[in-house]
Amino acid sequence: MIVSIVRTVAALATLSGIGYYLLCLWSTRWFFLRRASATHAGFKPAVSILKPLCGADPHSYESLRSHCVQEYPEFEIIFGVSDPDDIVIPIVRRLMQEFPAGKMQLVLCPKILGSNYKVSNLIQMLPHASHEYILVNDSDIHVVPEYLQEIMNEFQDDRVGMVTCLYRGIPGSSLGSKLEALGISADFIPGVFSARQLEGGLHFALGSTLAFQRKALMSIGGFESVADYLGDDYELGKRVANTGLKVALATCVVDHHLPNYSFGEYLRHQLRWARGVLHSRPRGYAGLIFTFGLVWAILTVGAAGGASWSWYLLALTLILRFAVAFTVGAGILQDRQVIANFWLMPARDVIALGVWATSFTGRRVVWRGNQFTLENGKLRP
Repeated sequence: MIVSIVRTVAALATLSGIGYYLLCLWSTRWFFLRRASATHAGFKPAVSILKPLCGADPHSYESLRSHCVQEYPEFEIIFGVSDPDDIVIPIVRRLMQEFPAGKMQLVLCPKILGSNYKVSNLIQMLPHASHEYILVNDSDIHVVPEYLQEIMNEFQDDRVGMVTCLYRGIPGSSLGSKLEALGISADFIPGVFSARQLEGGLHFALGSTLAFQRKALMSIGGFESVADYLGDDYELGKRVANTGLKVALATCVVDHHLPNYSFGEYLRHQLRWARGVLHSRPRGYAGLIFTFGLVWAILTVGAAGGASWSWYLLALTLILRFAVAFTVGAGILQDRQVIANFWLMPARDVIALGVWATSFTGRRVVWRGNQFTLENGKLRP
């Protein structure tokens, strides 16, 4: 009796996973069409790029330098650190010497203005920004020379209040780093497309790029309004969308260089991310149980005693899982690693299901060596 119930539940959950994979594939067609019809007309307002920094990330020099060589007429870069002895400061000084004609500032942010230390830095950096258009992205983001122009082109639509963009993970050599990159291409970004399809547009943003007019930022209370939130990127996007303005998804894709996570570090990072999503989008996060089609298909084979129909179901699920990874990872993100590392997908999905379940068992997260407790999405030391 119990085996029969498990078999039925697993089979139904597998079918729901298949439906989710089909939704992912359907949702991507919008991006392919949008990329094909993207305008290259130049909207070129002056831009202030804010780069909050804390320590050195993999390829820090190359990533930060990529922002200095933008093919764009007028922009400035404001780097912000809270520690006057931060190891990233010599890298910033090197860039200032390498590009003496570039408009760059290094701002010391000594105050703690919220539990999210990155946002605390941004609050102190913003008064140094000269321009109406503000762009923020994470310290480990590497961009192409056309990046700034492609982001600003989205503001030609007066209904756009914020612009964000996709990213691909560039893994190191460790297993944890490869699993993280695979999850970005084959799980997280397809989820972004699906959420956009189901919700009729984006109602959140990605930390890879947060661009807005200063007046739009001020209309939601500025950075101060998210100073205690773990998911500051999500909250900023949600608040802009709630004003009636659009959150646009640019057609460019940036690189996110991943550390060489140990397996334990990978799990802790995944758990922090999972609990952040849980507290930001609780209903949507609970629904993720129906998206682990491959795990449910494997369980179905075991519960069905290896019956032929269960193997057919597993084969169909695997094909669709591969199709999602290939379409989004290789086709949209142009991630060259996703196919090479696809053999890790079953293990990655099993781990993801375990992380999903574990995320409900506590509220503690570790972020850059600091421990916090989550309360309604807010960080409490």
